[in-house]
Amino acid sequence: MLQYDLNADVRNTYGKCAARSMRRDGMTPAILYGPKSDAISLKLNTKSLTKTLVALQRRNAVFNLEVNDGASSTKRYAIVKEVQAAPISGDLVHADFLEVKLDEPMIFDVPVKYIGVAKGVDLGGEMHIALTSVKLKGLILDIPDFLEIVVSDMSIGDRLHCSDLVIPSSLEMLNELDATCVAIVSESKAQAGAEEAEAVEEVSEEGSAEESES
Repeated sequence: MLQYDLNADVRNTYGKCAARSMRRDGMTPAILYGPKSDAISLKLNTKSLTKTLVALQRRNAVFNLEVNDGASSTKRYAIVKEVQAAPISGDLVHADFLEVKLDEPMIFDVPVKYIGVAKGVDLGGEMHIALTSVKLKGLILDIPDFLEIVVSDMSIGDRLHCSDLVIPSSLEMLNELDATCVAIVSESKAQAGAEEAEAVEEVSEEGSAEESES
C-alpha cells in the first residue's frame, strides 16, 4: 500500500471563526480518531495536503502523520476517511483521519484493473464487468494498491472469477471465490439482458406510481 508523510499540528481553537482563520493562514482543520484512542484536533498545511490527495487519486494509502503538540512530536498512522471541500471553489474545508495499527489486520476495498482487449470482443462479443473491486483482509501495508486481471485471451462465453485473481499469501479474499469478475457475452445475450433490466425497471416504476396514487 502507498505511504505518504504528512506533518500535523495539534490545534486548541475550535468553531467556525477559528476554522476560517486557519484556512486564511493556509491551514486545513482536521481530526484524528480511532477505536482505541481519543480524538485529536489537528491542522495541516493546505498546500501539502492538497498535493498529497491529488497524487493519491482516491487510492488506499497509509499516512505517516508526524503530530506536533508544541512540546514534542509523535508518529501516528492513519487513513483518510473523509475530505470535505467547498462546493464551488473546491478548496479543502476539513479532513477526517482514522488511526490504524500496522500490526492489526483490516479490511479494504481494492480496485480491480482489467488489462487488454478480449479476443471475444474483437469477434463481436461484449465485456461485462461484474466487480470493480474486491474485499481483502490483512495487514495494512500488505494490501496492494490494485489487482490486475488480464482479459486478452477471453473468448465469447468465458468468465473469470475471484479465484483467478492473484493476491499475496498473507491476505484473505473475502468475496466468494466463484463470484464472477468479468464475462464476455454474445451481442444477442447482452441485448436480452439489457431488455430484461429495462423491463424490470419499468415494472418497478409502475409499482411506485400505483403506490403514490393510492
